[in-house]
Amino acid sequence: MSIGGMVEGGSMSIRSPSKGRRESFGEIANDNSMGESTMDDVELGAGLRRSNLVKAKESDLEPLVTRSPGRMEASPRGPSGDAEQSSASKSLIASAMYSGCSVGMVLVNKSLASSYNHLIEGDLNILLVVFQAIAAVVCVESSKHMGWVDYPAFNLSTARSWAPVNILFCGMLFTGMASLEHNSVPMVTVFKNITNIMTTLGDCILYGASVDFLVLAAFGIMLAGAVMAARNSADVTQTGLFWMLANCLCTSGYVLYLKFATKSVKLSKFGMVFYNNVLCMLFLFPVTLVNGQLGKFLGTKALHTADYAVKNAFAGFVGFFLNFASLNCVAQTGPTTYAMLGSLNKVPIAIFGYLIFDNAISEETWTFISISLMGGILYTIAKLRAGKRKGTK
Repeated sequence: MSIGGMVEGGSMSIRSPSKGRRESFGEIANDNSMGESTMDDVELGAGLRRSNLVKAKESDLEPLVTRSPGRMEASPRGPSGDAEQSSASKSLIASAMYSGCSVGMVLVNKSLASSYNHLIEGDLNILLVVFQAIAAVVCVESSKHMGWVDYPAFNLSTARSWAPVNILFCGMLFTGMASLEHNSVPMVTVFKNITNIMTTLGDCILYGASVDFLVLAAFGIMLAGAVMAARNSADVTQTGLFWMLANCLCTSGYVLYLKFATKSVKLSKFGMVFYNNVLCMLFLFPVTLVNGQLGKFLGTKALHTADYAVKNAFAGFVGFFLNFASLNCVAQTGPTTYAMLGSLNKVPIAIFGYLIFDNAISEETWTFISISLMGGILYTIAKLRAGKRKGTK
């Protein structure tokens, strides 16, 4: 249960893409617009005299061909092709980092829950988020002290600018818990997929993102899979519907505002991780006092063990990387891809849960996994096609 992990319903550190290079498995990319370049004194071949070429836009230049006896050589790829390849690589790495950290975070928290939840009545979910936020702050501050990363000291003005991110995160956390309390897990999963569609529409309206038909088809397939999996658990009360819709709005608003914040707040990614976790502690710690989770923890001696402390510290360490991976993923790919990854992460989580914790996988879950994979493959094809179209322009 970390700041980035709760988005799964997916992390934050959670990274604004340019219109020209959006959604290729990453969430914020910079515009690398091609300007004019001057090619003077270009050497056409070894031992040949240089000739002066007039100034021209790179898009107007034919590929240079050097001729030497018996062979013809094409000039190397221009900077535009290199930039496209670099952007695609960054997006792929950002997506893989986010998925790996997100799945790891869920599995670590599953281990904590399976080991200790039987010792208490209820849960300590919010308190665990606070513990892991403290561990993440220790990690990022230690990295700064060692000189590995750098960001400004705590500033109230910067904190106010970043605060809406944490407010939306807290809203997402509370409405998600209320949704699970009043609805079945399959029905919550259906609305999580509706949230992804809302996020995609918001990305189009607010940031001008272009969405291919195949992308919409991929989301539609995944939504259909979730509905099929929930066909035997379709009972919804008015209270449950209210909390699920509230969770949809908070989750979608969180991801979309995160894109704006990562662009408008002048901080490095590690600075964002720092403020994200500091504000999370300030907002959520009072909640643990009100709902009794802190008192429950202090009164349960069986939880005061080195093993429990080490597991929480490790969870916070993973959460630190998840924060960074989430922000980087939003920055490199955009809200739509981030939302799709959040849905696809449920597939390895279900499989690892079966292998590690012996959690049974029902027929409905297998249906959801299979159809989600189909949607993920279709989304990947859509992104590859979009990348090829950009490369030919």
